[in-house]
Amino acid sequence: MSRILCCAIVATIAWFSLSPQAQGQGADQRAVAEVADVDLLLREGMAFERQRDWVHAVQHYERAVRLWPQEDSLRRRLIISRLHYDVGRRLGDASIRRMLLHPSPAELLELYTEILARIEMSYVEPVELTEVIRGGTAYLEVALTEPEFVALVVPKVAAERLERFRTSLHRLTLANKIRNRFEARGVVERAVGFAEQEVGLPRSATIMGFVLGAVALLDPYSAFLSAAELQDVESQIEGNFVGLGVALQPHEVPLRILNVIPGGPAAEAGLRKGDRILEIGAVQCAEVGAARAADLLRGPEGTSVRLLLQREGDERSPFELILTRRRVEVPSVENVSMLDPAAGVAYLKISSFQKTTADELDRALWRLHRQGMQSLIIDLRGNPGGWLDAAVAVADRFLDQGGIVTTRGKNGLENHNYTAQRGNAWTVPLFLLIDQESASASEILAGALRDNGRALLIGETSYGKGSVQGLFHTRTLNCGLRLTVSKFYSPSGRAISMQGVDPNINVPALPETHLVAKVPVADQAPGNFSGDRVLQVAVHEARTRIAAGTAAVAGR
Repeated sequence: MSRILCCAIVATIAWFSLSPQAQGQGADQRAVAEVADVDLLLREGMAFERQRDWVHAVQHYERAVRLWPQEDSLRRRLIISRLHYDVGRRLGDASIRRMLLHPSPAELLELYTEILARIEMSYVEPVELTEVIRGGTAYLEVALTEPEFVALVVPKVAAERLERFRTSLHRLTLANKIRNRFEARGVVERAVGFAEQEVGLPRSATIMGFVLGAVALLDPYSAFLSAAELQDVESQIEGNFVGLGVALQPHEVPLRILNVIPGGPAAEAGLRKGDRILEIGAVQCAEVGAARAADLLRGPEGTSVRLLLQREGDERSPFELILTRRRVEVPSVENVSMLDPAAGVAYLKISSFQKTTADELDRALWRLHRQGMQSLIIDLRGNPGGWLDAAVAVADRFLDQGGIVTTRGKNGLENHNYTAQRGNAWTVPLFLLIDQESASASEILAGALRDNGRALLIGETSYGKGSVQGLFHTRTLNCGLRLTVSKFYSPSGRAISMQGVDPNINVPALPETHLVAKVPVADQAPGNFSGDRVLQVAVHEARTRIAAGTAAVAGR
């Protein structure tokens, strides 16, 4: 089992997930903070729901729940919106579509039983199996209101008949308390027969509703992973994937390129940030939606794909390229540079935590050392986390002794105390930049360096995702589970969940300059940080402390 802390799903390409920080549009809570009326928040959320705009509905309710954590009505709407969003997202995954029509329902029942056993064994908290069945029932009820799901599995059933079945299913599945996973399996088997008899729902589709729902309502970070998603998550941890080497704007068609990874097929073909992908093969992206279009970019190493693209700001006709998929190395340490060579102020950004991060950091530190580094700014803004071991390894580079993080799970297998062990740590003065989107592994690093008095934190309070997810393979159908297996605490014993890590110097980012991805430092002239208040403060602090001699001496 790999221990991870945040897995934004990385598709062919690097695809961005909605959680943990509702990346992209509207992640800043300040816009909602002005609204103190729960009824108004509900009305605004329902407006998104009526438009079936589940992306914005989830983002809206996530922010609202943070403002009103005890308000059950907001939490219920968030859960329902997440289910709708998940159904739509799943239908964009070709492997899930195949499972919904799988020829062997018995095999899917074995998968369901295996998932129940894993939840009982590894999930961070005890789970009532009646609630797991409730999750599956809710998932199926929601799926039957989604036109694409209905068109795939029961295209000829009248809407009134579907609605009668949908609203009566819970009377069968939740009639009795479920005491063990064998009783849970029996309930699913009865639901399968009932669904087939009442509306002709394929047996596999019913079982898959319970498979997906078993995990979907545990917490926002636990999930069932199809074979394709499992491969994507493992690629993210490894720091490489097979694809074209582009990152895409979420939920937007035509697909818009957010970033082109250096050295990948897309970069070599001359694709740029802002280019739009209009067609993939013979398929128009606008006709199939963002998730399905992104799925079409996947494919085995060495295979080719035709793209029809439109360059941003270019009114000429679209152009066509044929690209060959191959393995692309994704850097996690970026923009390594000397911001102020005279003062020795160095900078680097850690965009995620993966297996290559510690080695990348080592190379970056020695490079900056040779260039005269006297202090170091590490930018964790917009970093959603990643592999736990990578965060521990990075902290170990800067700590000669002391705790790094403690994890606590339901059983002793997940209880660990991570401490500095490497020795010979770097002693340069450290300045960490954090924001509301610095989560998980980023918070482990920030909490460890702050609690040990090793770094000055600048920016905003971090996201507050204080849980560890384990990645499990299933024996059946080569799928996977991402389950929350423990919670983590900073060296001082402070829980990170829902609290985050506070900066030493609070510098709110202005809405128009809020940076959630790369800081293009390498393109700036030394000392020119216009528009980035947080970085300006960090450079000022670094210069001041070096000049005053109040920080550690540069070197190892």
